[in-house]
Amino acid sequence: MLSALRSTSLAIGLALLAMPAHAFDTTARAAYVIDQKTGTVLLSKEADQPLPPASMSKLMTLYVAFEALRDGRLTLDETLPVSEHAMSYGGSTMFLNTQDRVRVEDLLRGIIVLSGNDACVVIAEALSPDGTEAGFARFMTQRAQQMGMNNSNFANSNGWPAAGHMMSVHDLAVLADRLISDFPEYYPLFAEEVFEFDGRAPSNARNRNPLLKLDIGADGLKTGHTQEAGYGLVGSAKQGDRRVVFVLSGLDSVGKRAEEAEAVVNWSFRNFVERTVAKSEEPVAQAKLWMGAERTVGLVPKADLTLLFPVLGDKEIQAEVVYDGPINAPVSKGQPLAELVIKPEGLPEIRRPLVADRDVPLGGFVVRMMTVGGIVLKDVINTPLEQM
Repeated sequence: MLSALRSTSLAIGLALLAMPAHAFDTTARAAYVIDQKTGTVLLSKEADQPLPPASMSKLMTLYVAFEALRDGRLTLDETLPVSEHAMSYGGSTMFLNTQDRVRVEDLLRGIIVLSGNDACVVIAEALSPDGTEAGFARFMTQRAQQMGMNNSNFANSNGWPAAGHMMSVHDLAVLADRLISDFPEYYPLFAEEVFEFDGRAPSNARNRNPLLKLDIGADGLKTGHTQEAGYGLVGSAKQGDRRVVFVLSGLDSVGKRAEEAEAVVNWSFRNFVERTVAKSEEPVAQAKLWMGAERTVGLVPKADLTLLFPVLGDKEIQAEVVYDGPINAPVSKGQPLAELVIKPEGLPEIRRPLVADRDVPLGGFVVRMMTVGGIVLKDVINTPLEQM
């Protein structure tokens, strides 16, 4: 009976103690930090605001190139020609010329380590649907949308300042996470500190990521800088079995970028610990059913739900289970039915799905008649005498 559906919110107390988190105080225009293992967002500042990404958008060119390698549309040893258009870019380059044919592997290293604008265009023109960088940029935009990056739009392959070339720091974090998870065979390239290509650019042979030389587990991914965008960094670091992915954008100097990037990594690892919030075999709450053989069904996470919380603790975290109910029977074990909403102080809201803990079939004739009869009786009781 669809008219009976309503939004239901059940307040619950989680068996977990935690202090309010002290948010990282960043001067970056926008910032986003996520723990990759648990999916806990540790910091979110202007996270979905489209901003000029500068060279950090080269990560999208790399993702598309890695997909092409995986699909066999490119090979690492394949050599690609260099166009006049590729040579036309200034800024950070590999100093390529139209007499070159460059190995794909060298181009990838040229993009990652040297931030080569020209190398991006060579890859772009090779993979573009119409052979142009503009066509590749349109393809990147479409691919980003397919990946859930809805605040990204590309005008070129390398982040050179252009009208409409935008990414949010949230989108950049999604992209970084996908690069790490989808292409572990290529991810070690991001930790390379030096790439000397043919002796052409001795002044541009070192990776600009300031964290790689520090002993904090940093192993990627990409810096960026233009006058419009300021200084930014898409970074990742792993300590033990935890990995954090972070994005900082709009800092005012290369020194500030290095300082804040190191600080956010240390803050992320030192101030949070993993806690199991809910177990897959223990219902968090009971959801009411409509016309079911049972009146309720248990709500559980698909797997044990582990999140990050501040190290110190002295009070219970409150949470809500939200669903549209009563839920129409039948329901199947594992069927998504609700969301667990957790609002730890000082951290962004956390939402995780909950599923049915068992099968509940449709009730028999007696159950259905009793349910309908109860509604009719309720209507009669609530109807004023003058309307009868």
